[in-house]
Amino acid sequence: MKLSKAQYDEIAQFLGHVQPTRQSLRKLQERFPRYLNAVKKNAASPVLLELANEVDFAPSLMARIVLERFLQEEEGIIPSKTLINSMLRDPSLIPDGVLANQVYQCTVNDCCYGPLVDSIKHAIGHEHEVLLREMLLEKNLSFLAEEQLRAKGYDKTPDFILEVPVAVEGHIIHWIESKASFGDECSHQAYLHDQFWSYWNRFGPGLVIYWYGFIEELDCHRERGILLKDCFPTDIVTLRHNMAQR
Repeated sequence: MKLSKAQYDEIAQFLGHVQPTRQSLRKLQERFPRYLNAVKKNAASPVLLELANEVDFAPSLMARIVLERFLQEEEGIIPSKTLINSMLRDPSLIPDGVLANQVYQCTVNDCCYGPLVDSIKHAIGHEHEVLLREMLLEKNLSFLAEEQLRAKGYDKTPDFILEVPVAVEGHIIHWIESKASFGDECSHQAYLHDQFWSYWNRFGPGLVIYWYGFIEELDCHRERGILLKDCFPTDIVTLRHNMAQR
C-alpha cells in the first residue's frame, strides 16, 4: 500500500490536532478507513504492517492498538492487558482470522517490540545469568541466586547475592546484577529507580554488569555503593585472599 505525499500530509496534520485518546482513534478510523478497505481487497496482504512502516510506528504497537480496539467493539468492554498480551503471543486466539494474520505479520516483522523480541531478550538475559553463575562458581564464591531469594520471601532481588562480600577495585560488593544490554542513560536511570537503589537499600553496595557496555559517565555512584562494569571483574579480592596476604 502506498500513499501520496498529499495523503500522508493530510493524515499527519489530522494527528497533530487531536489528543491521543480512543475517541481520536475512532475519528481517525472514520476519516481514513484504509485498513478495513485494504483487507477487504486482499486479506493476506500485510496491510497493518505497511501502515505501521509508513507512519514510522512500531508494528507490534500498531497491532496492539488495533487489536484492543477490535476487542472493545466486539465485547463492549476494554480488554485486559493479560488478554491482549496472550493474543499477541498467540494470534490464533484472536476470533477474527484476518486480523489474526495481520497481527502475526506485525509481530514477526518487528525488530524492537513485541512478543518475539521479548522472547529473544529473555533468552539472551538468561544466557548471561548462566554465564555469570559459572564465573562465580569458578571463583569459588558462595552465593544465593534470585530463585533462592524469592523462595525466602524476597520480592525484589538482584540476580546473585554473595554470602561473603568481596572487593572490586577497592569497593565492597554484596550483590551482582546481570544486564544483557547496553546501559544508556534512559534505561540506566530507570533501573536505578526501579531496581538498583532498592537492592542497595536492602542488601548494601553492589555491582551491575552491562555485558554490552554502557556510557562511562553513568558509573558515577561508586562511592555511594553501585559499581558498573562491562565484564566479570578479574581483580576480585576475597576475605580468604586478604587473610592469606597477611
